[in-house]
Formats: sequence, C-alpha cells, structure tokens
Amino acid sequence: MFMVYKISGFNNENNAMTTTILLFLAGLIILIVGADLLVRGASRIAAAFGVSPLVIGLTIVAIGTASPEIAVSLQAAASGQGDLTLGNVLGSNIFNILFILGVTSIVAPIVIAEQLIRKDAPIMLGISLLTFALAFDGNLGWLDGAILLLGLVVYMVFALRQSKRESKAVQKEFAQEFAPKEPRTTRNLVINVVFLIAGLGLLVLGSNWLVESATQIAKALGVSELMIGLTIVAVGTSLPEVATSVIAALKKESDIAVGNAVGSNIFNLLGVLGIGAVVAPDGIAVASRVLQFDLPVMVFVALVTLPVFYIDNRISRLEGGLLLSYYFVYLMYIILRTAESSVLAGARLFMLFFVPVTFLALAVIAYRSMRAKRAGVG
Repeated sequence: MFMVYKISGFNNENNAMTTTILLFLAGLIILIVGADLLVRGASRIAAAFGVSPLVIGLTIVAIGTASPEIAVSLQAAASGQGDLTLGNVLGSNIFNILFILGVTSIVAPIVIAEQLIRKDAPIMLGISLLTFALAFDGNLGWLDGAILLLGLVVYMVFALRQSKRESKAVQKEFAQEFAPKEPRTTRNLVINVVFLIAGLGLLVLGSNWLVESATQIAKALGVSELMIGLTIVAVGTSLPEVATSVIAALKKESDIAVGNAVGSNIFNLLGVLGIGAVVAPDGIAVASRVLQFDLPVMVFVALVTLPVFYIDNRISRLEGGLLLSYYFVYLMYIILRTAESSVLAGARLFMLFFVPVTFLALAVIAYRSMRAKRAGVG
C-alpha cells in the first residue's frame, strides 16, 4: 500500500510539472502572438494617419517587440517577484547582443551604420553603466525607476530628432518595412483597433501565465527565480527580436537587424526595468551575486559591441561566432553556479582566460582598423 501511495504521489508530481510546463509554453506563445498583433495594429494605425515609417520603426515597433518583457516584468514586479523582473531584463540584454546578433551575422554578415558605431552603441554602454551605478546599493527603488524612465523620454526625443538626419538609403529601408500597405478605410481602421486591443489583452494573459508557471518551475527545480529569469524567461520573451533580426538580415536590411537588438537593450533598461522599479512595492532587490557577476557581464556585452561594430563597419561570421561562444560560456557558467558543480572553479578559470584574451584581440584589430581609416582619409 505504501508503494502504491508513493507511485501515485510521483505521478501527481509529474502531472503537475507537465501542466506547469504546458502553461509556460502557452503563456509564451500567447505573449508572442499578442506582441505581433499589437505591433501590426499600432503600426498600421500610425501609418494610416501619416506617421513616417522611420518613426514607426524607432518607436512603435521597438516598444512592441519589447512588450513581452514589459508585460512579464510588470506582472512580476507587481507580485513582488523582483528577481524575475531583474533576471528577465539582464538575461534579455545579454541574449539580444550575444545570441541574436551572433546568429544573425552567421546567417548573413551585417553591415553596421555609422550612427550605431558613433552614437547608439556608446549610448547603450552608458545606460548599462548607469543601471549598474543605480543598482550598486543593492536596491532599485521608485526614484531609480523614475530616473530610468526620464532617460527613456530623453532617448526617444533624441532618436526621433536623429531620424530626420538619416540617409535616404536608411529611410528607404524603413519605408519598405513599415510603410502603409493598405488603404485608409473605416473597416481597416476598426480591424487594426481590434488587433491592438486583442494584442494588449493577450499580453496581459500570457504574462500572467508565464510568471505563474516560471515561479512554479523554479520551486520544483529548486533554483532561484533570478536563474529562471536569466535563462528561459529571457530567451522566451526575446523571441520576437530573434524573428525580426533574422528576417531583416535575410532581406539585407542590416540597419533594422542591428538597430532592433541595440534599441531593445536600451528600452529594456530604461523602460522595462524603470517601470518595474516604480511598480514594485519595495523596489527590486539586487543580490550580491548579480552585482558581482550578471550586471558586469551585461556591461561587458555592451562594451564588446564597440570593437565588433568598428572593425570594417560590419559583423562578420567569425565575429558572430565569437559572440555566440560568449553566450554559451555565460550560460554554462550560470548553470554550473546554480548547480554548485565541482567543475565551477575550472569553468571560472577558462572564462577568465578566454574572454579577456579574445576581447583584447578584438580591441587591437579595431584600433588597427581605426588607424587604417584615418590614414585612408588623410
């Protein structure tokens, strides 16, 4: 009888975990569908009322592709699950640059616009350092969140002003992607409003399911919500950016591919984390291990874009492979750290050798590329 009870209990636990995983996947699918409907409805409404394709791409689409992160972070922060919010933002930013740009440049080498090298990438690095500084006291409170949100307003104004100075080639690229593709009629307007409302509703529902199931998975596996946020939640909520960047790269629309990843990172820190810090009842607690490792990794990821972008104004397949290798090294390390593995010390030594050596090599190549450009100009 005891054996029957044990088997029954085991089956119940298995069924509960299966249900939780299905709920997580359903929440993820609903989030992605909701984000797509939101972007489709909002961008078409904006285009119908004469908003330029470049502005649509820089604002509506950028916010729309980040909407899964916003929805999940709001849900988690309001529920007092700050670790999930923080893990989602940091994990997404690391994933966006290392994985998405890595995969995208392997699919097709990416040409980097001059603005990304001179302005957007340094801005991303500066905002990453600002976030690190605000989190250094171990808590991101409402005032920190307000500072980040103010930074978002300033950045959006800057981006919109800068868009007016873009080259005709870049404006044409955005026009092909986001220009109105349907006549302005009452019927189309109503359909797009329905898309917009349905997208928002699905984002709320999907984020609720995702946060609830992610919490249960963390408890069942005996790992922290931070770990779940850094990995499966971050990867899941970044899937719209993966699709957008890969499709853009295949279409040779490199400005959209890279701008999407860099813009999403800036918006994640200023908008998603800013909103989360304001909404969270007691702010978002920042654990010491995050201050010692995950936040510095996020800053390093922003820093590594500078030499990678500068070398020949493109991301080659080799450089894309290097970015991907950085992501897998990071992923391996946090998994071993969570499992308290006996090989963690060896993995740390490998990482401390591999990352600085390859980054130094990138910096040297970028410096030589800069000198060659100046010599060519001279």
